[in-house]
Amino acid sequence: MRSRFKQFVLVLIVLLASTPLLADDLAGSKTVICSVAQATRCYFDGDCMTGPPWNWGIPQFILIDFDKKTLSTTKASGENRSTPFKNSERDGNLIFLQGVEAGRAFSMVIDEEAGMATFAVAADGVSVAAFGACTPMPAPK
Repeated sequence: MRSRFKQFVLVLIVLLASTPLLADDLAGSKTVICSVAQATRCYFDGDCMTGPPWNWGIPQFILIDFDKKTLSTTKASGENRSTPFKNSERDGNLIFLQGVEAGRAFSMVIDEEAGMATFAVAADGVSVAAFGACTPMPAPK
């Protein structure tokens, strides 16, 4: 059990160290795109697994529309998925998003200046944590 915890902490450190190179300033952005490179899924019994996000149905890219209050997949993914978020708050340099859908609660914390993102999803007996980076989407012309 302790070796799994150490592996989990090591993965988190590696993810945190690698994402600043991909992130961007989100101040004033109405739409952003976030990328998740790796996720960790843990079960109630303490068993955890780390791998690519698509192993657990997490899209590699997530579009966040602050005006529509939605998280959605990109058109290129072919998945056509969209989820509303209920709560959105900007406090200091952080953006907080929260929602509930299909028996799962989700939360996101995004550093508005650096674009660094932390994602968490919780369901009955299972949770998923991931780190990523976000960048503003250009306004449509």
